[in-house]
Amino acid sequence: MPDALDATPYDALLLLSFGGPEGPDDVVPFLENVTRGRGIPRERLKEVGQHYFLFGGVSPINAQNRALLEALREDFAGHGLDLPVYWGNRNWAPYLTDTLREMAADGRRRILVLATSAYASYSGCRQYRENLADALAALEAEGLEPPRVDKLRHYFNHPGFVEPMVDGVLRSLADLPEDVRDGAHLAFTTHSIPTAAADTSGPVEAHGEGGAYVEQHLDVAQLIADAVRERTGVDHPWRLVYQSRSGAPHIPWLEPDICDHLEERHAAGVPAVVMAPIGFVSDHMEVLYDLDTEATAKAGELGLPVRRSATVGADPRFAAAIRELVLERAAGERGQQVTPCALGALGASHDVCPVGCCPARAPRPAAAGADSPYA
Repeated sequence: MPDALDATPYDALLLLSFGGPEGPDDVVPFLENVTRGRGIPRERLKEVGQHYFLFGGVSPINAQNRALLEALREDFAGHGLDLPVYWGNRNWAPYLTDTLREMAADGRRRILVLATSAYASYSGCRQYRENLADALAALEAEGLEPPRVDKLRHYFNHPGFVEPMVDGVLRSLADLPEDVRDGAHLAFTTHSIPTAAADTSGPVEAHGEGGAYVEQHLDVAQLIADAVRERTGVDHPWRLVYQSRSGAPHIPWLEPDICDHLEERHAAGVPAVVMAPIGFVSDHMEVLYDLDTEATAKAGELGLPVRRSATVGADPRFAAAIRELVLERAAGERGQQVTPCALGALGASHDVCPVGCCPARAPRPAAAGADSPYA
């Protein structure tokens, strides 16, 4: 057994995720949770839920989070890190408030939070911080002393996140027919968001066209494309494209959409495409439907060979990266000198989200940031 690793001052890690239905009867209530306050009729939610019904009404995200939990616990135990790992969701059981209540009852007073979103954006960072503030306020209203929560920094450019995706792209290229492999185009995909949200993503100094959200994804895409060239000797053309748009048609969102991009690449004579979902931690519903179902069907109509590379999921290298991030943050909180681990041109992200980082349209309290009411 290796020497024990020190996570002081933290006494627990919380895996914080989106959540998803685990059966047909869960689909509409889950979507009601996701869209609460938007006034969307139940009948419309039933239509939206057809994506889930195609897969038996079960989102794979909860099973994938259980696998990640197991990988984290196995990695921590194997390296002598005595840090319990809990799990809470934004929109489905186990709910975040219930998990924080359990953690408080277990005596956890200083908690690190791992969100299953690697990049800066309102929906991928600040909204989780708002959820944390809401949950802590609920505990306070119950007469409980809320624990202090800190959020791990964005890990989009950590080697343990990037390297598994490089391997996924290499496997997908190898799976293509040999006569189209070297000419294959790489389409790096992520969730489309409103351009206004993208432009204000990240700290204030990063605001501008696309903001930190687009900049971070482009950095990761370049890292992967460079690694693929180094390992294969082939310089594959690539582009960052988007999927899973869900907003009103009159609101501008990031483009191009993956299906439109496949049509454009086919018209340009590209012989094959590898779709690499770099914006997603695991193969959840938006990957299974928007890429494996919808985009793959579009490619089939075009006669365009496509492959979809794997997300990071519960890869042991990702679990190891989380351990490293925990220890890095803990050492920094203890006042020790820390050299953050990061690839690419952007360097390591901030530990504490500054004021003005990924603002919402209407200001709301958010935990684990410079403007947190629970410092």
